Amino acid sequence: MDDSDHAFLPRPVRDSQSDMAEIVLPNDTNPLGTLLGGRLMHWIDLAGALAAHRHSRHYVVTASIDHLDFLFPVRVGDLVILRSSVNRVFHTSMEVGVKVWVENYIADTCHHVSSAYLTFVAVDRNGKHLSLPAVIPESDEERRRYEDAGRRREIRRSELERRRRNQLR
Repeated sequence: MDDSDHAFLPRPVRDSQSDMAEIVLPNDTNPLGTLLGGRLMHWIDLAGALAAHRHSRHYVVTASIDHLDFLFPVRVGDLVILRSSVNRVFHTSMEVGVKVWVENYIADTCHHVSSAYLTFVAVDRNGKHLSLPAVIPESDEERRRYEDAGRRREIRRSELERRRRNQLR
C-alpha cells in the first residue's frame, strides 16, 4: 500500500477531534464588555477548520455555516473552549460540528454558549476539490451526529435549490 492508498482509508471521528481555547480580551468585546458575535464566529470557523484539516490532511475551505444562536454572554476575562469534530464526510465535503463553552475560572462556572455545523471542502493549492476518506462513527453519539448530518445536508441542498429558483424569477 502506498501513501495515496493510505490517504483514503476511513478514519474514526476521534482522529479529527480538536480543542481550542481563547481568553476574551477587551479588543474581542463590544462597549458592554461582552464578546463580539463576529469574533466568536471567527473562532468557530478556525475550530471547525482544525477538525477538517485533521481528517482530510489537505487544505480546506469553508463552504457554509448553519445559523448561530448565542445562548450565554461571554465577558472579558472568560475562557472560551471550542470543541470540534467531523460528523460526516460526503465526496469532497464534510460536515464539522463545533460546540462552544465559556468558563469563568474565577467563579468556577461553565456554560454552553453556542453550537454550529460547518461544511468544509477539501482543495488542492489550485482550489480543485479533492475526494475525502470516509469517517467512522464509533459511539452512539457519533452515530447520531452522522445520521443527523445527512438530514441537515438534504435541508441545505433544498434551501440552495429554492434560492436558485427564486433568483431565476
